[in-house]
Amino acid sequence: MASLRSQIELMAPAGSYESLMAAIKAGADSIYFGVEQLNMRSRSANNFTLEDLKKIATICKKNKIKSYLTLNTIVYDYDFNLMKKICDSAKKSRISAVIACDMAVINYARSINLVVNMSTQTNISNIEAVKFYSQFADVIVLARELNLGQIRNICKEINEQKIKGPSGELVKVEIFIHGALCVAVSGKCYMSLATYNASANRGACLQNCRRSYKLIDDETGDELKVENKYIMSPKDLCTIGFMDKILESGVSVLKIEGRARKEDYVYTVVRVYREAIDSYFNGEYTKEKIKEWNKRLEAVYNRGFWQGGYYLGKKLGEWSGGYGSQAKEEKTFIGQAKNYFKKSKIAVFDLISDSLKVGDKILITGSTTGVIESNVESIYVDDKAVIIAKKGDEISILIKERVRKKDKLYVIRERK
Repeated sequence: MASLRSQIELMAPAGSYESLMAAIKAGADSIYFGVEQLNMRSRSANNFTLEDLKKIATICKKNKIKSYLTLNTIVYDYDFNLMKKICDSAKKSRISAVIACDMAVINYARSINLVVNMSTQTNISNIEAVKFYSQFADVIVLARELNLGQIRNICKEINEQKIKGPSGELVKVEIFIHGALCVAVSGKCYMSLATYNASANRGACLQNCRRSYKLIDDETGDELKVENKYIMSPKDLCTIGFMDKILESGVSVLKIEGRARKEDYVYTVVRVYREAIDSYFNGEYTKEKIKEWNKRLEAVYNRGFWQGGYYLGKKLGEWSGGYGSQAKEEKTFIGQAKNYFKKSKIAVFDLISDSLKVGDKILITGSTTGVIESNVESIYVDDKAVIIAKKGDEISILIKERVRKKDKLYVIRERK
């Protein structure tokens, strides 16, 4: 089972250095990220720049994980110079691969011996498509709308037909296991372009589908009553409850959606799926653990969960029923790190915007620190123990992991 475990890659989203470090701490095997505007989150995520590529590659190499650059939008003629510049920089920086769907990107990347992974935007849904794209890529992300039976059959055919990629190794199959879903096939949507001239296929989606709508009869003017006004906003995919079936399907790469999400989301979701994958291979994947994992996933950003999704053959019909997150917990920024004493493991913070009391659950984030979760065991103000520290206080608290100056301090409370 240990050898099989090594064949599974857990891929995490990274929209910032904080998220990148959070993914590493949580146990990701790889991360994916975007630069400039030629990626599918160019508007919604805080993308990195070309100057960040070398640093990102160095961090990933040091931590023995792979780095994937998303270059997966539709590309026009006037984008060629930028596209080539991004590919050249990725190659020079030793980024592991680019994730692409446009043939212009694929052809240029291959011409400079830059590894390509096929994006879900390619909408690969059958074994013949896999065979065609295998001439360009060793890893193929399947269309999101396939069920596990279809995925299992594709993986089986790859092995039986010995379909190999450019490296000479058998093609690997990648699927999404958690995060936002779109009403459009594999994310190819034109609503935002039609209504606001902001193309989702150029990374500029304004998310028409996430809004509430009224249905009005044009002839009579009558408004039709609908139970859910969010009739195009699907719940998020969650596969934690059938991770065993996914791991037995033959897929190799498990991808978490969320480059626009904060570092606490990345840390929690990656950590939960890391534990689930390891539990399966250790023979400890149980209903009790699934229940606990679900609670942790519900605590961070989500639009409600579609447990099973297309993978279990369900029709898309579970809608979010509201705008934004339905997370059970929320974090509030309250302070900033001022100092950290390694020997005593004492962190000093300035409380900037709120109070803190003994017993509170806290979160500390930073571009190098990533994410630290802890509970406040004691608080000292002016060398005196207190139960509650107020806004404006300089506090000292025990934090077992290293904290760095200017790291942000959040308090985590139950969402009202």
